[in-house]
Amino acid sequence: MPPQNESGFSALESKGDVAHLHLADGSPPIVGRSFGSPLASSRGEVVFNTGMVGYPEALTDPSYRGQILVLTFPLIGNYGVPDNTIQDEYGLPRYFESREIHIAGLVVSGYSWEHSHWAARKSLAAWLEENGVPGMYGVDTRALTMKIRECGALLGNLVVNPPQSSPADAASLFSDPNKRNLVAEVSTKTVTTYGSSNTTSIIAYDCGMKFNIVRYFVDTHKVKLTVVPFDYDLEANPSNIQWDGLFLSNGPGDPTMCPQTIKSVRYALALDPPRPIFGICLGNQLLSLAAGARTYKMKYGNRGMNQPCIDLRTGRCYITPQNHGYAVDSESLPGQWKPLFINANDLTNEGIVHTDKPFFSVQFHPEASGGPLDTSFLFDKFVGHVRKISQPLVLQDGLAYQKRIYKKVLLVGSGGLSIGQAGEFDYSGSQCIKALKEEGIEVILINPNIATVQTSTEKNDATPGADKVYFLPIRPNVVMDIIAKEKPDGIIVSMGGQTALNVGVELWNSGRLQKAGVEVLGTQIEAIEATEDREIFSQKLQEIGESIALSYSANTIDEALVAANKIGYPVLVRAAFALGGLGSGFAADDGELRDLAAKAFSASSQILIDQDLRGWKELEYEVVRDSSDNCVTVCNMENFDPLGVHTGDSIVVAPSQTLSNSEYFMLRKTALKVVRHLGIVGECNIQYALNPKSEKYCIIEVNARLSRSSALASKATGYPLAYVATKLSLGKDLVSIRNSVTKTTTACFEPSLDYCVLKMPRWDLKKFKRVSNKLGSSMLSVGEVMSIGRSFEEVIQKACRMVNPALDGLEGIGSNLTSDDIPLDEQLSTPTDTRLFAVQRALEEGYGVDRVHDLTKIDKWFLSKLQNIASMRNACMNCGDVGKLFAEKGPERMRNLKIAGFSDRQIARYTNISPIQAGAAQVRTLRKSFGITPCVKQIDTLAAEFPANTNYLYMTYSGDQDDVSEGMHSAIIDAPGEEKSLTPNSKAFKSRVRSVSVSESKHNDLTEKQERGVMVLGCGAYCIGSSVEFDWCAVSAVRQLRKDGFKSIIVNYNPETVSTDYDESDRLYFEEMSLERVLDIYEREGPTGVVVSVGGQIPNNLAGPLAASGAHILGTAARDIERAEDRRQFSDMLDDIGLKQPAWSVLSSKDEAVEFSNNVGFPVLVRPSFVLSGAAMRVASDESQLRNFLELAADVADDKPVVVTKFILGAKEIEFDAVASGGKILNYAIGEHLENAGVHSGDATVILPAQKLYVGTIRQIKKYSSAIAKALNITGPFNIQFMATGNDVMVIECNLRASRTFPFVSKTLHANFISLATKAMCGLSATPYNISLLDIDYVCVKAPMFSFTRLRGADPTLGVEMSSTGEVACFGDDAHEAFLQSLLATGFKLPKTNSSILLSIASDPFRREFAESAVILSKLGFKLCGTPGTVKYFKENYQLDIKRVTKPVDDDDDADCPTTGAPSALSEIKEGDVELVINISEGTTRKDEITSGYLIRRAAVDFGISLVTNIKCAVWLVESMDRGFDNFKAKSISEFYSLHKY
Repeated sequence: MPPQNESGFSALESKGDVAHLHLADGSPPIVGRSFGSPLASSRGEVVFNTGMVGYPEALTDPSYRGQILVLTFPLIGNYGVPDNTIQDEYGLPRYFESREIHIAGLVVSGYSWEHSHWAARKSLAAWLEENGVPGMYGVDTRALTMKIRECGALLGNLVVNPPQSSPADAASLFSDPNKRNLVAEVSTKTVTTYGSSNTTSIIAYDCGMKFNIVRYFVDTHKVKLTVVPFDYDLEANPSNIQWDGLFLSNGPGDPTMCPQTIKSVRYALALDPPRPIFGICLGNQLLSLAAGARTYKMKYGNRGMNQPCIDLRTGRCYITPQNHGYAVDSESLPGQWKPLFINANDLTNEGIVHTDKPFFSVQFHPEASGGPLDTSFLFDKFVGHVRKISQPLVLQDGLAYQKRIYKKVLLVGSGGLSIGQAGEFDYSGSQCIKALKEEGIEVILINPNIATVQTSTEKNDATPGADKVYFLPIRPNVVMDIIAKEKPDGIIVSMGGQTALNVGVELWNSGRLQKAGVEVLGTQIEAIEATEDREIFSQKLQEIGESIALSYSANTIDEALVAANKIGYPVLVRAAFALGGLGSGFAADDGELRDLAAKAFSASSQILIDQDLRGWKELEYEVVRDSSDNCVTVCNMENFDPLGVHTGDSIVVAPSQTLSNSEYFMLRKTALKVVRHLGIVGECNIQYALNPKSEKYCIIEVNARLSRSSALASKATGYPLAYVATKLSLGKDLVSIRNSVTKTTTACFEPSLDYCVLKMPRWDLKKFKRVSNKLGSSMLSVGEVMSIGRSFEEVIQKACRMVNPALDGLEGIGSNLTSDDIPLDEQLSTPTDTRLFAVQRALEEGYGVDRVHDLTKIDKWFLSKLQNIASMRNACMNCGDVGKLFAEKGPERMRNLKIAGFSDRQIARYTNISPIQAGAAQVRTLRKSFGITPCVKQIDTLAAEFPANTNYLYMTYSGDQDDVSEGMHSAIIDAPGEEKSLTPNSKAFKSRVRSVSVSESKHNDLTEKQERGVMVLGCGAYCIGSSVEFDWCAVSAVRQLRKDGFKSIIVNYNPETVSTDYDESDRLYFEEMSLERVLDIYEREGPTGVVVSVGGQIPNNLAGPLAASGAHILGTAARDIERAEDRRQFSDMLDDIGLKQPAWSVLSSKDEAVEFSNNVGFPVLVRPSFVLSGAAMRVASDESQLRNFLELAADVADDKPVVVTKFILGAKEIEFDAVASGGKILNYAIGEHLENAGVHSGDATVILPAQKLYVGTIRQIKKYSSAIAKALNITGPFNIQFMATGNDVMVIECNLRASRTFPFVSKTLHANFISLATKAMCGLSATPYNISLLDIDYVCVKAPMFSFTRLRGADPTLGVEMSSTGEVACFGDDAHEAFLQSLLATGFKLPKTNSSILLSIASDPFRREFAESAVILSKLGFKLCGTPGTVKYFKENYQLDIKRVTKPVDDDDDADCPTTGAPSALSEIKEGDVELVINISEGTTRKDEITSGYLIRRAAVDFGISLVTNIKCAVWLVESMDRGFDNFKAKSISEFYSLHKY
C-alpha cells in the first residue's frame, strides 16, 4: 500500500500561487506558478541567461540590478543555496558575489522543490523569499527567450496572485530600470582597503563589483586593493589613496549614466608617466567612453557562460562568461585605440587596448563567478604592468601557415559490433568521411562490418562516402598491405574504437607507419599511450598537480598495511591477476585488512590496495582541442549511479544536475589542463570521481579517441564531435569551423542546453544462462537509448519506454522486473540491470528518499524526482477512476502528469480503463479535449540565443509553443475498421485517394505526396537481433526518399546511429516510438504515410496499432504483416496455398503440446509470435524441457500465439531476401547458411551467392517465395527462411520487413534492395536491378561477432535464440578465402604451427565428419590433444597421435588424473600451449557432456583462446588453413565489383 500521506490529488497539482509575467509588447500575460517571495508586483527589464549552473552567483551579480532574469536551463534549484553567513577572511560572503539578490524577479521553466548538495543550507525558494524577490516557474522559457531574441530585451512585470482585471493604463505596469542610475544603487558608499599588508596598490572603482574580483586581486595576486565608490573623484583624491594601477569593475545599466567615473578615468588616461588601467564588463564601456568612443544598447545583450571571444593578437578563442546589455562601437575608437577581442558569434566588441600605453579592458568577466576562468591571465597581465614586470610578447603561432595538404587518408574502422564497442563508431566514422570529403581528400576505408552506413558504396554530393572500401580484418599486416597498395598520406585511428587504436599503436611502435611515410592524424600515438598506460598516465598527471585514484600493490600483509595507511581507510583489497574480482573486499581498519589480505593471498601472490570511492559521483567531460591550443568542453555528463558501475552500464544525464558552479568549472578547468598537457588534438573524454560531500575529486581515465560517450554527447548537444575532430586532425582550427546547426556561429563554443538528456543502457542478459545480472566495472549492455525533455521525470519515463517497448513508463510494482524472492533491500543495495525498478518499487511502497539513498548511494536529487513519479502514480491508482481523477482541475492534473512523462497507457491503466489500447485512446481523446498536446522544440546548441534553422527536434509537454511549423497538410486518416490491404476497390483506398488528390490545382498527386513527405520509423535501441544493419536500412530509405524529392521525417531514439544525424533527413524527431508519440508526430506532420518495414521488429510491431488508429502504412498492409508475424495465421496460410512446412501445432495447453510432440517425435521447436532474434525460442529434446520452454515463451509472447513445430535435424537453412511490389518479386538474393538448421540465422555464417544448393532447390525456393509474396500482397522488403533436406524445401518463417541480411545482400550484389523497396512503397516506378547470381565471380561470407568474453558464465554455443552482438563480412574469389577472412575479422586468432589444438567432439557422426580435418591438422604440424572419447575414436580409426586429457567436472578440476596421469583439459587451456579449441557438443543432451563441454568452452573464452563449436565451421576452418587462405592479396570492394558488370 502507498503511504497515507500520498492519498488525495496534491501530487498531481501545481505548487505555489498563480503568477503572471506581463510584457510591454502587449502580448497576453505569461501564466505560471510562484515560488519565492509572494511580493505582489516586480517590475524590470526581462533578459535571459543561458548558463546551466551558477544561479546563486547570477542572482547576486550587481550587473543584473533591476532585471527580471529568465534562466534558459529548465531545471533550477537542484543544488539549493549555500550558507550566506559563511564569510571569507575579508568579511565577504564566501559563496556569493554581493550581499543581496539584485534581480527584480526570476523566471524558470521547472523549479526543483527538493534540492541536494553538501553545501546547501536552504532552498532557492526560501532564499528568494528572505530577500523579497519573486520567482515564477511553469513558463516556456525557450519561447520567451526566442521572443526576447527577436524583439529585444522587453520591460516586464512579474505579478503574484494577479487581480482579476488589468489596470486601465497598461504603461503603469512597467518601469525601465535603465533610466535609473543603477550603478549608484549598487556601488559602495565607502572606501575600503583589502590586503593592507600587500605592497602593490591598485584602486578599484566599484560600479557593482563582484566579490570574486576582490578575492582574485588579493588572494591570487597579493595586491593591496582599495575599493572606492563609482563617483570617487580620482583627481581630487580626497582619501589620499596611493595607487599604482586603476581597475574599472563590472556593473549594471547604461555606462553614460556614470559621468563622474568617466571624468576620473580621463584624468588617469592623461597622466604621464601612464599608470596601468584595466576594465571589465561595464569597465570596458567606461574606458571606451573616457577615450572618446561611443557605446550603444544591444538588442538583448550577451548573458551566459559560453560566449566565444577571439583575441585579435593571436587568433586564439576563449570561452567567456558575460552579463551586459551595452557594447562599445569599435568603429568609433580613436586613433591610438584598437579592438582587443571580438565576439566570435556576433562580432561585437569584446575589448579594447591602447597601442602604446598599458591601458586595456574586456567586455567579459575573466574572474568568472560563475563561469569559466579561461581568461584569468588578463589579471596576470594587468598586475604585471602595475609591477612594471616586462610582459611577454604575444604573437600568433605559425601553425596556421604550416598546414600540410593531405590528398589521401586511410580511415580505420572498428569492425563488428561487440559489447563495449558498438554502433557509435559507425556514426563517428560516417561523420569523419563526410568531413574528409568536404576537404577534397580521397578516403580509403578498412572496415569488415558490412552492416554499417560508412561501408556503403553509393555516394553523391549530399551523402559522400569513402572512395574505396576494404572489407578485411583490421589487423596490422592487413592495414600495412593496404598502405603499400594505396599509399595514403595520413591515417586516422581515433574513429574506430579500441580496435583501430590498438592497430595504430602497434604499427607506430614497430616503425612501419613512419617507414611508409604515413602520418597519424589528430592525437599522436605518444599521447594515446600516455592515456592507455596507467603508470605513464599517473606520472603525466603528477606533472600538473593532478592525480588518479590512489592504488598500491603489495606482496605481503605488512606491505598491505603500509599501503592502506598511506591511502586512508576504508580501502578496497583485490587479488591481482584474478579473474572476476576473486578475493576482493573492503577493509575499514587494520584488523579487517589483515583478514581480507590473508584470503586474497590465497588466490594470488600479489594484492592491490585501492582507494575506496564507493558512493562517489562519476562525471564525464567531452573535450575538443585544436593544434592552435583552442580548447572547449562540449558536454558534461553525470552518472545516475554512483561510482562502481561502468559508465556504459549506468544511466547518464546531460548536463550534470547536481554540481554547483564551483564544482562544474573546477572539473572543466582540470579537463582543459589535462588535455593540453597530454597534447591531444581532436576529441577526447575525461572521467572523474567526485566526493559527494566535498570538492575532492580524482581522475579515473582519459580516452584519447572518439568513445561511446562521444556519440551520446554529439546527439545530446547537437555538436558533431567526430566531424569537428576530423577537421582538427587536418590542422584546421576551431574558430574557422562553423557551428553546423546555426550555420552562422563558430564551432569554438560550448553548447548551452535548455533541455535535459538521459541515456539509459539496454541489456540482453536474460538470453544467457548462468550470466549474473550484477553490474560492476566491466560493461555488459549491448545498446542504449537517449531521451530528451525539459523535466527529469519526463526523460527517465521516456527512456524506460524506449529501452523496453513493453513498459508504459517507470514503475516498480507493475513492471514485472522486480523479484518477490529477493529481499527488496538487497535488490536496492546491489547494482543490477533491474535495480532502477526496485528503487521505484521501494518509493511506491513508502521507503522514502533517505532510506533508498542509504541503500543505493544514488544522489537524493535524482531520488526525489523518482519519488515525484511514485507519488503521482499512487495518487492516480488510489483514485482508480478517470472521471473522478479529472473532475476537478482536470487540465492542470493532466498537464502535470504529461510534464512528468506519464503515457496515456499509464494513465488508462492506473484508472482501470480496459482493454488497455482502447483505454489509451480514451485518455488521448480526453487529453486533447483539454487542449493538451506536446509541443515541438529544437536542439539548437545555444539555448535559442541565436536563430537556428535546424531540423533536430524533440517533443515535450513542458512548453506552450512549437519551434517549427506543422506540416503543410492535414494528416491522412484511413477509415477505422476498414481492411487495410488497400486494393483499388476498398473504401479505405478510395478515401485516401480523395484526401491525397483533392488539393490546390497547381499540385499534382506526386507533388503533394513529396510535400507531405514520408515518415520513417528507425531501429530503436541496439540489442541482440536488432543492430546497426537496421540503421543502414533506415538511412538507405531516407536517402532514397530525398533523392526522389520526398520530404523525409525520421523517428528514432538511438544516439549511436547515423539515422539520428540531423544531416540525414529533413526532419529528425529524436523521440520514443510508442504508438502515442508516433501518432503525435503523424498528426502534426501530415505525411503521405509511414514506413514501418526498415527499422526491425519495434516499428513492425506498430503497424497494426497504427493502422487501427487510422495512420496510413506504406508498403505491405498491416493486416498482411500480422498474417506473417502471427505464427498460427502464417502456418494456416501455408497450408492453404500448399507450401510445405514442418509439422506444427498452436499451444492451447501444455498437455496438448506434449501430446503433439510425442506424436511427431522430439526434438521440437517452441516459437512465440511477434518477437525478434528468436526471443524465448528453444529446441526441446524431452517433455520436461518442453514444459519449461512453453512457460518462458508464454511470458514473452504476451497474448500472441505460441507455436510448437517439429525440429528437423541435419537440414540446411537458406535465407531469401527480396523486394516485391504489389505481390510480385522485383529482386531477390539466396544466401546459404554454413551451419545446419538449429543455429539462429543471426548467428549463422551466411554465404552469398549460395555455393552448394541444388538447382531444383533454388527453383523450389523461388516458386515458394513468389507464392508467399502473392498471398501476402507484399510491397516492400521481406525475408523468408527455408530449410532443405536434399531437394525437399520447407518454409520456416517470413518477415514482412527488412531483415538483418539486407545490407549484406545489397553490398554483395552491388544493388541497394532498400532503395528499390522505398520506391515501391512510395508508389514510384521501381525498376528491378539486373542481377544474375550465376555470373557473379566472387563470394561474400558473413560471420557473426560474439561478446562471450564480457558475459561471464555464458555458454558460448549456438542455438535457435540469437546471441551474437554484431557481424562482419569479407569477400574472396573463393568461398573458403572469404570464410577465413571473415572469421579473422571477428577477432579469431589462427593457431601458430607447433601449437596445440584441443578436440572434444561429442558423437561418432560428428567425429566421422571431422576426421579428414583432424588428419590435415596433424599434417600441418599441430599437436593434437583431446578428451577421452575423441582420442579413442581418432586413434582407433585413423591412428592419429593425439594426447589424452580428462574432461573437467567443475571449475577447479585442473589436476592430473590420479589413475592415468592424463592432464585436465582445463590445465591444458590455462597453462599449456593450446591455441585452438574445437568443442562440438550439439546433437546430445547427455548431462555430463553439457557440463564438461561448458567448462571447456568457457575456459577457452576466459583465457582468450580461439573456440569453434560448430562442426561445419570447424571443417571449413581446417580446409581454409590447409589451402593457405590466411595469406591473401588486399582487394577493395570496387575491385570485386569490376569482375562482374550488370
